[in-house]
Parts: sequence; structure tokens; C-alpha cells
Amino acid sequence: MDESTLRNGGTIVIDRPQPIPRPAGERHSIQSVDRAMTLLEAIAEAGGETTLTELSHRTKLNISTCHHLLSTLVTRGYVAKVPVRRTYALGARILFLSHACLRQVDLPRRAESFITRINETTGETVHLAVLQGETMVALSKREARHPVRVDGGTVGKAASAHATATGKAMLAWLPEHEIKRIVSVHGMTKFTPHTITEFPALIEDLRHVRRNGYALDREELNPGVICVGAAIRDHSGAVVGAISASAPTMRTTEDHLALMREEVVAAARALSAELGGFDVAERALAG
Repeated sequence: MDESTLRNGGTIVIDRPQPIPRPAGERHSIQSVDRAMTLLEAIAEAGGETTLTELSHRTKLNISTCHHLLSTLVTRGYVAKVPVRRTYALGARILFLSHACLRQVDLPRRAESFITRINETTGETVHLAVLQGETMVALSKREARHPVRVDGGTVGKAASAHATATGKAMLAWLPEHEIKRIVSVHGMTKFTPHTITEFPALIEDLRHVRRNGYALDREELNPGVICVGAAIRDHSGAVVGAISASAPTMRTTEDHLALMREEVVAAARALSAELGGFDVAERALAG
């Protein structure tokens, strides 16, 4: 978060440690989870799609057990049934987990040099954030180099996507119904007199974000703090995060704000290119 308050096909063989003795009920529950995970791994080892009979053979589980577990996995979206071929395939929920893992592990590593550049060039506080479900999460930050600075806060969660440059940079590229769902979970808290607290006003502000290719927070989260943020996109064009720079209003002249904006947008473009994504600003200007 930005701003000062942000705070294998043959049989699969899997080596496992000897289980710790537990009450019968608890042991059964853990065994079910273990078997479900084994089924997911078996489907993956089979190339992402296979039959119920083949799964039973690969995992050494009887067909009834496999069917029962698969039904639950299908319901949760981790497995999908392919009726025409009578097979089971990995579901879309697996992609959700893998993308979340990539965002939290790979994105900070890739962004490190860009965060350093923005910090060195502008001297200001820099944040890298993502959306996890309905919550904005700061993955990394770099404190300002000036004696007078905004409070960098701590890495972690915050319910303030509507009031921050990183939050708005990410929200802007989502469908309107998804934006509404996200902000309704936490509410549009009024942090300062400048905070946008009405949904229509937020949608209008996000329209400008899409057009300009960057988001601005002018004292919307904290008094005396201005922040500029831009979205980072992957190969599919989906937003995977946002990067921002924050500075106290006393130092944010038009020239300095322009420098912050230039560095943040350039970093977001370069990171998006590394991830196979396309330029946010160019897309915005094109349509």
C-alpha cells in the first residue's frame, strides 16, 4: 500500500514422513485432504486431464473414493469435468492459486530494481501492492531518502483500495461489477476530506485512470500526502499489481510530481513487458 498509514505416466510415488498419531476423526480428515491433493497431482502428471479409471490406477485409490473426492474438488473449482470425453481436468481455481503465488514471490523479485530506481531518482517512498481477493496487500516498500518523508508503514493488508494510487490503479482495469463487489466488502471509508466515498464518483475517477495510464491520490488517504501509481499487467493483459511513489505535499511541485509520474509509469511498463504484458498507457490511449 502506498501512503503513510499503510501500514509423471506410471504410478505416482510420493514420499511422505510417517504420520503423527492423532484421534481417529482428525486422522480421517487429514487423510481426505492428502488424497485430494494426490488426485490433483495425478491429474497434473497426466498432462492436466485424465479419466476416473486412470486416476484410480495412478493413485491406488478405489474408484468410489476418487469419485467422492473429485466431486468436492469440482464443486470448489479445482477440478473440472469434461463431459464429452468423460474426463477430469484441472480447474480454473488452480490458476487463481498459481497467479497468487507468482504475484507474491516472483513479482517482488522482478520489481526490486525498478523500486530502487524510482527511490533513487525521486527520493520518495515506493510501494509495490497487489489485490488478494477483496483486500489490497503491500508486498514491498522502500522508504524515502529525504529527512522529511511520509510514513512508509508496514508490508501487509489494508482496506483502502478506493483511497490509494496503487488501489485505484488496479481497480480501474476491473469490470464495474467486480469493483463494486471489492469496495462493498470493506466499505468506502472516509480517511480525509478528500477521500472518494461515493461509488459513482469512484467510477468516474477510475475512468480518468484508464485514460491517463496512472492513478493519483491527492491527500485521499492521509492529509499532506500525494501519491502516483500505475498498474502492472501480465501476458494475458490482467492486472497483477501496481507500483507507486508517495511524497509530502510540501515537496510535490508540478515538476516533482511529473518526475514521480514518469518514473512510476516507466517502471510499470517495463515490469509489464517482462511479464509479457502490454503497455497500460498505450492501451488506455488506444481505447
